[in-house]
Amino acid sequence: MKIVMLGAPGAGKGTQADMIAQKYDIPHISTGDIFRANLKNGTELGLKAKTYMDAGQLVPDELTCDLVVDRIAQDDCAKGYILDGFPRTIPQAEFFTAALAARNERVDYAIDVEVPDENIVNRMSGRRACPACGATYHMVYIPPKQEGVCDNCGAALIQRNDDKPETVLNRLKVYHDQTQPLIDYYTEMGVLKGVDGTKDMKEVFADIVKILED
Repeated sequence: MKIVMLGAPGAGKGTQADMIAQKYDIPHISTGDIFRANLKNGTELGLKAKTYMDAGQLVPDELTCDLVVDRIAQDDCAKGYILDGFPRTIPQAEFFTAALAARNERVDYAIDVEVPDENIVNRMSGRRACPACGATYHMVYIPPKQEGVCDNCGAALIQRNDDKPETVLNRLKVYHDQTQPLIDYYTEMGVLKGVDGTKDMKEVFADIVKILED
């Protein structure tokens, strides 16, 4: 079961990927984790990536794909895996499709967690974080007992820059420009499945399970 998760930042795809990984006992793989592991272990691919990162450049698509393919070749991926945050662009998707084809494999499902931009802005702009102990809250869904104050340690809560409406809108624009074409790409491959991400988290998960087990 080889799954690619798609969805805008804040759509909840990471949470769903965790739940799928747990249910089917397959790894939830993010490119961030792969980069960190390769850098920490000083692998040849990791050192190559580091030269770009140290220069403040993006790691090239082909090298990113090599890192992902190296990760999915590991034993814990024998039953499958969920990719979260990769591919981000059409060139990455094309490299990945070719790399899988060389192994006589292909992506089984590309699951798109669909949430309107307006909902995402409301979701993310409601987030608050404690700078002291790291606890997180949401002004609507998980409010602190006292407004603006952390339940755990009493520190004043902050809104992270990433969660400010203008930043969220900018990230959504980048997503639509770069990643939206992937939806067309995987639709043409016949593997795209969309789920309504505005539903309750458990309902979204049930919808995904239905797709995977149909």
